[in-house]
Amino acid sequence: MAEKTDKPEKTKKEHKAEAPATEAAPAAAPKKGGKKDKAAKPAEGAAPEHGKKQPKGKKAEEKPKDEIKYLVRIQNTDLDGTSKVLYALTGIKGIGIRVSKMLARKAEVDPNAIMGYLPPEQVDRLRNALENIDTNMPVWMLNRRNDTYTGENRHLTGTDLILSNKEDINLMKKIRSYKGIRHERGQKVRGQRTRSTGRTGATVGVVRKKEAPGAGAAEGGKEKK
Repeated sequence: MAEKTDKPEKTKKEHKAEAPATEAAPAAAPKKGGKKDKAAKPAEGAAPEHGKKQPKGKKAEEKPKDEIKYLVRIQNTDLDGTSKVLYALTGIKGIGIRVSKMLARKAEVDPNAIMGYLPPEQVDRLRNALENIDTNMPVWMLNRRNDTYTGENRHLTGTDLILSNKEDINLMKKIRSYKGIRHERGQKVRGQRTRSTGRTGATVGVVRKKEAPGAGAAEGGKEKK
């Protein structure tokens, strides 16, 4: 009988010893829904991993930008430095797109390059090509062939083109040619129509002819007879 009574006491002690172990186990387990462990910070000097933000204190180093010249001075004219060489040279009076493309090739400059980023050596080459424009272009592309005073073939640009144009108009006025007289009167010179456009002076609109006062009465008297 004594043996039977000892067994239940031992089992009770074993249950009591296991209880504190089971209670301590859930306390050590991580809670569900808690914050994830922070990732280890990268070592100093190491490249940042893809998809991770860099620390706020350290800013990314900015690359130095090339300086651009917004105005490039060639032949006493300010050219747009933000446009291509092909279009920037057209800012000079007397130079079109075809002429500027030819000059850029003669100067060994890329016509599609930005004007403001060109090194000074290439800009000097463009200046030399413009100064010797008569020899760098074929004769049929020149804008002043068989000059009236010298008989030479030239290509005028800038202020030279403006002054020569004024001199030609004054010459036509002096010799009293048809074009010179039209220039004096301020009318159209190149054969345009002037019935509805190009009206100068006091004439404005259309003026109808007034009927004679006696004409209507005479016609009425004839009908009555």
